[in-house]
Amino acid sequence: MNRWKLILPALVIGAAILGGAGLLATAPEVEKIDRPVVARAVRVVEVAAETLPLIVRSQGTVAPRTESELVPEVSGRIVWNSPALVSGGFFREGEPLLRLDRADYETALARANASLERAKGEWEHAKANLDRREELARQGVASSSQLDDARRQARVSAAVLDEAELVLRQARRDLDRTEIHAPFDGRVRAEHVDVGQFLSRGQPIATLYATDYVEIRLPIPDAELAYLDLPLFAGAALAEGPRVTLRARFAGAPHSWHGRIVRTEGEIDPKSRMVHAVARVEDPYGEAVGTAPLAVGLFVEAEIEGPVVENVLRVPRGALRDRDHMLVVDANDQLQRVEIELLRLERDDALVRASLPAGGRVCVSQITTFVPGMKVKPQPIAPPRAKPIEDARR
Repeated sequence: MNRWKLILPALVIGAAILGGAGLLATAPEVEKIDRPVVARAVRVVEVAAETLPLIVRSQGTVAPRTESELVPEVSGRIVWNSPALVSGGFFREGEPLLRLDRADYETALARANASLERAKGEWEHAKANLDRREELARQGVASSSQLDDARRQARVSAAVLDEAELVLRQARRDLDRTEIHAPFDGRVRAEHVDVGQFLSRGQPIATLYATDYVEIRLPIPDAELAYLDLPLFAGAALAEGPRVTLRARFAGAPHSWHGRIVRTEGEIDPKSRMVHAVARVEDPYGEAVGTAPLAVGLFVEAEIEGPVVENVLRVPRGALRDRDHMLVVDANDQLQRVEIELLRLERDDALVRASLPAGGRVCVSQITTFVPGMKVKPQPIAPPRAKPIEDARR
């Protein structure tokens, strides 16, 4: 009985082992299926190396190079004024703008002429008397007191003659000043007089400004000065300063004008901490400026050309990773890391130097986990381009 208690469990275990082995031997094989690798879609831009100038942007208001008040140097009643002497009127240098009544000044000139003739007669008489007294003195028949009187009379007559000549000269100038001429080529900002009005000497007639060229003060941040070849605080005008393109919307349409930086101002603005560069545009109202004049008072935006740099890539700003590298997709659609040299940031773009692999395209999608050589599916988008100011405002 005890022997069966030992044999029975062994038989059960053996039967179970034989049954399991049979099941394993007759079980179907599991089919192995390779899971496909799903490539992530990323946006890419194709860029090419360029040679281009660095651009510094600013803005300012057009101002005349010279503005002055037109005032008379003599008093009188206005008898004529030029059709150009109105607000907005144009005039040329030397053109007559206004005439005063000449009658009193013509009379003063005639009196000055008469006084001069009388002074000449007195001087000639005194000179002849002096010559006669000197001859008598040499002969010993004239006293020293008579000779001294003759000399005094000659000196007084000479002084009176000089004074008469000065009075005549002044009378001629005053007569000429009854006609007021334009001091330069320019335009009338405002006028304050009309025919029949009496003017006093020094009374303002009109406000004029020159139109041979205009200037625009352009504030430049300290960080942007590194991109411009400007002699700071040199004082003298630049012979060949950086070129400037000015843009504005005028009469409902975009316009552009071209000029140059001619100088920098001699101080840093204490409020904005900026340096002001002065741009100049020649003949702002002439035909050469384009379809619209560069009018005084117009607010413009400026693009100042800096030094020209070579082998530069213009990439979207979002393509930068920590400002020292970016990701590119090579010819095998694999993601690679490329070190860059950041030159500057321009609005939504960045200018960099980098060596791209063959067929390299810049990745602009955000990649949270990067593995060198990871497979991606590139989706091309339009490459960045330098945007004119009017496009950027829209």
